[in-house]
Amino acid sequence: MAVRGLEVGVDHGRRPDRRGNGAVRLAPREVPLVRSLRVAPSSEGGTTRRLSDEEIEIRSDECRIRVLAAGICGTDLQILEGYAGFAGVPGHEFVGIVETAPDGDRHWIGTRVVGEINVGCGGCHWCHAGTSNHCPTRSVLGIVNRHGAFATHLSLPAANLHRVPERLNDAAAVLVEPTAAACEILTQVDVGPQSRVAVIGDGRMGLLVGQVLRAAGAKTTLIGRHDRKLRLAAKLGLIPRTAAEPPAEKSFDISIDVTGRADGLKSALALVRPRGTVVMKSTVHGDTAVTLWPAIVDEVTLVGSRCGPFDAALERISDGRVLTEPLIEHSFPLDEHHAAFAATRTSLKVLLRP
Repeated sequence: MAVRGLEVGVDHGRRPDRRGNGAVRLAPREVPLVRSLRVAPSSEGGTTRRLSDEEIEIRSDECRIRVLAAGICGTDLQILEGYAGFAGVPGHEFVGIVETAPDGDRHWIGTRVVGEINVGCGGCHWCHAGTSNHCPTRSVLGIVNRHGAFATHLSLPAANLHRVPERLNDAAAVLVEPTAAACEILTQVDVGPQSRVAVIGDGRMGLLVGQVLRAAGAKTTLIGRHDRKLRLAAKLGLIPRTAAEPPAEKSFDISIDVTGRADGLKSALALVRPRGTVVMKSTVHGDTAVTLWPAIVDEVTLVGSRCGPFDAALERISDGRVLTEPLIEHSFPLDEHHAAFAATRTSLKVLLRP
């Protein structure tokens, strides 16, 4: 789909203008349109949603990527509920093909890719240190000041892209981003064969975190509320426990909150041993009341954990240490976004396909 427009350029073969830069020329061009799902804050709370066909927004120093599939995650559901007042196109888990790229990056054209979601300024201390996910002026794909993946196309710098191995299909590749977030724990916490780990939450993120830590050698228990998901956890090699009959308090070296609920951190604090580590993976919309004095008395280390290494995630999915396809339960075309979001609330992972 395209709309006719005018491209302004300089024709160096014609008589120069008064500045000596060549004559200005106007030429018709095709401006590609993007079909996307746009959300905006509603005065009544939550957000409004609409499908839109608009001109694609591509910076001259970024790549245009045709989206093959995108995953809906808990953050996207929170955005629909008004998280951070986001207005634009949500979605940050995707696999796609590079269609255009700036000079110097044209070797990416035609490549199937996944992409890191944080785009830093490139000039601050955090960006120079290789931690652009902490750049104070960063944009975040589908979350902060950047249109996301619930669209036919998106835009990212080539530096954010990672090539998808041919042996991975699109469905498996969509979950590279959350698997990378799970791998981030290994860069922050010492995990090994002697580690006793509790993963609290049996959703898609909990199952990915559990697989990553099990592959690192940890004895990994996954605690949840849903029999169907706990059965899958057992098939993936995890030790399932129902939240109705939780393990003994203070019996784990590491506990990880991936519940997405306000009470998840409380549960994680109860399960970790003195001088153990609690990893916080949930971002809950709104204020959360937590009693922290037990963590102080027990000298517990609290670790916030967000985005992680894509190369490590691609490696683990490619060699089968982490299985992503069993988590995918539904796939919908973009036009059926209402049904897709409804299914997400009771499913592990739902895909949108533009």
